[in-house]
Parts: sequence; C-alpha cells; structure tokens
Amino acid sequence: MTVEFLVKELNLLPHPEGGYYKETYRSGGKIPHTFLSPEFSGDRNMATGIYFLIEKGNFSALHKIKSDETWHFYYGDALEVIEIDHDGNLSLTQIGSNLSKGESFQYTVKANTWFGSRVSNNGTFSLVGCTVYPGFDFYDFELANRNDLIKLFPLHKNIITELTRV
Repeated sequence: MTVEFLVKELNLLPHPEGGYYKETYRSGGKIPHTFLSPEFSGDRNMATGIYFLIEKGNFSALHKIKSDETWHFYYGDALEVIEIDHDGNLSLTQIGSNLSKGESFQYTVKANTWFGSRVSNNGTFSLVGCTVYPGFDFYDFELANRNDLIKLFPLHKNIITELTRV
C-alpha cells in the first residue's frame, strides 16, 4: 500500500500540524465542564478517535493538548513520538510492530506535554490511530512557536527547530 492509496481509501485530509487524518469516532456522551479541570472551557465528548498518517520528509509539529492521547500502531514503518515534559525532559518513543527493537503497539502522551512525531529512521510512512480522552477539541490544541519553545527549553533547540514550522 502507498500513501496515496491510504489517503484515498481512508478519506484522509491534510492535518494542520502535518500529515493526514480522519476522525473515525466522536462519542455521543459528553463530560460536563463542571466535572473537568478548570483549564477546559466547556463540555467535552468522552472520547474521540482518528486515523493519522505521516510520510517520510514530513512531521507532526510540536504541539500540546489538554487531554491524554493514546497512539495505536496500524501499518507501515515505526513512528517516533518526541516529547518535552514540564521539567524539560526530552523522550523519544517508537510506536511500531518490531517489539524486539523496543517498539510498542501503543503509547500514551500525557495531557499538556509538548510532542510531535515523524516516521522513524529511513521509513516511508506510518499509519497510526489516536484516541483522545476527554475528546479532542481544537480549543484545547496549542501549536508550538519555535522561538517561545526554545526560550523555555534551550537545551533542545535542535529538535525544536526540526519539529516546528514557525
């Protein structure tokens, strides 16, 4: 299968942070904002799910959301998920099917963590899924500004530069 085939067959659209996506699930149930932490501005769906595809030479730009996000590997090459936590610790997780090389089928990025992703090593593309709970809402999404993030985490200037567009 090729990127073009998957984009067409799965009806994927360009994602604002890079790559392609399609929302596949949005729960009908809602969590009232009174039961959520104060950083949420309103009610949220209980959960959402998407397909996400990223190809070689592209990346999902560093961003953060107010919810936990679990990544699920489906097809293609391993995906690197790069995170910078509140304390400035950098971590890299490989999501893929080669367990003997330390890859994992599933991984969760905790809420309010800066993270981005790209195809691992010399791979061609990664097709993954993401489940977000409470459900994803663009009000909860913040795309990193390169200069602002470098000021916060100067030790990680190189990776921040690689995984930001502005």
